[in-house]
Amino acid sequence: MTPRSRFKILVVEHHGDTRRALAEALEGAGYVAIQSSSVADARSRLEGFAYDGMVIDVRLPDGDGLDVLDEALARYPTMRCVVTSGFGSIHQAVRALKCGAVDYLVKPVEGARVAEVLADPAVASAGPAAGPDVEIEQATFRASRIVGSSPAMGHVLSVLARVSPMNSTVLIQGETGTGKELVARTVHENSPRRDRAFVAFNAAAIPEGLAEAELFGHAKGAFTGAIQTRIGRFELADQGTIFIDELPSMSLALQAKLLRVLQEREIERVGTSNPIRVDTRVIAASNVDLQELIRQGSFRQDLFYRLNVVPIRLPALRERPGDVADLAAHLVAVTCRENQLPVKTLSQAALQVLMEFSWPGNVRQLQNAVEHAVAMTGQDAVIHPETLPRDVLDGAPGLRRPAVEPARVALPEMPDEGINFAATMTTIERELIHRYLEKAGGNKRQAARLLHMSRTTLIDKLHRLGLAEPLSPSDNVHAIA
Repeated sequence: MTPRSRFKILVVEHHGDTRRALAEALEGAGYVAIQSSSVADARSRLEGFAYDGMVIDVRLPDGDGLDVLDEALARYPTMRCVVTSGFGSIHQAVRALKCGAVDYLVKPVEGARVAEVLADPAVASAGPAAGPDVEIEQATFRASRIVGSSPAMGHVLSVLARVSPMNSTVLIQGETGTGKELVARTVHENSPRRDRAFVAFNAAAIPEGLAEAELFGHAKGAFTGAIQTRIGRFELADQGTIFIDELPSMSLALQAKLLRVLQEREIERVGTSNPIRVDTRVIAASNVDLQELIRQGSFRQDLFYRLNVVPIRLPALRERPGDVADLAAHLVAVTCRENQLPVKTLSQAALQVLMEFSWPGNVRQLQNAVEHAVAMTGQDAVIHPETLPRDVLDGAPGLRRPAVEPARVALPEMPDEGINFAATMTTIERELIHRYLEKAGGNKRQAARLLHMSRTTLIDKLHRLGLAEPLSPSDNVHAIA
């Protein structure tokens, strides 16, 4: 039995022929398809069963499909949902994607396309690397926000698939920017605690004097400014998960109190001596080697052993260069979606730069570089190297790119009687454009980019200067657009 054959998909569509065609296509792809024709029926089915995915039309006879989508993902946040519509609009698409849909498709919709979108890329990509012994775990494991098919990430996903259903404490170690909180959220979302709170606590962001009260809460009057009793992060995460980041920032005294909570499963609010039982799963993270800190005497060894039940080491991005292209494409799509822009693509030259860079800031730095490039690309649909941040361009040693420098134009002599300024500038302008067109191999878009002007401006100048050839088909398309 393939993992996909375990996935149950709810198909919500009021047109009977369309609904049956979608269901048949999904079943042909190995899914189990359950059909529904209305908002009321879909809500009833969702109350009684946690489906792995859902395909839902926006316009249903008794309500808005996007309302059902919102309710379903609030209850089952790991469900993969596809929204369909016969009246596609940007507003609908943005709302659907903001709710958490993995795609928005305009009818007519091909069943094969829906089946492809519903497939979890993390499960599919991790298959060979993870090995057959985790096939059952990965059949229900969802990690759609973790992108990567390298052996290193395959191993990480394999561990996550095994540990997520358990209550074991997890210790995540990795450099800054490798995605430790994303991994922690993935563990929580795949655990039996998924419907309870996920509470994050960054030890480095809280002043040392307030960290204990933030974690465990405090009683009214416990200290100056404590004007009322406050519940701490551990209590907020009761029955759920707490993620404690930047562990080394904790003082030794606070480490001792955290150790006691892990041992006794009890907390005491600051200013009281009454123990409060908590059932909270702990996921902790560090960007430095804790064992080295133990040797230095700044981290408790007994706390390390309590936290290190299931260790997960996240590889740096430079250790999995094969994932850079997929990550970059994913981040471009996310950035465009969040900014309500048409999806852009990366040119091969831009991908070459990204893959040659060492990424000391890891995925976070790649994300920033992609956002920068999307912003600097403007209306262009393709991202080229020159729109990437300067530090990335300078750090890609193998890049062969033309230096964007002003062409050296021989200026005329300065006779005593002066010159015709307009005619001289026209000559210089014509020569510059001619040289950069040659440099770009006749590609007007590339020449315009090297000259730091729009393609439309360049074409206008070509006509004005008498350098233009008859419009190419692409020029006509651009003019119409």
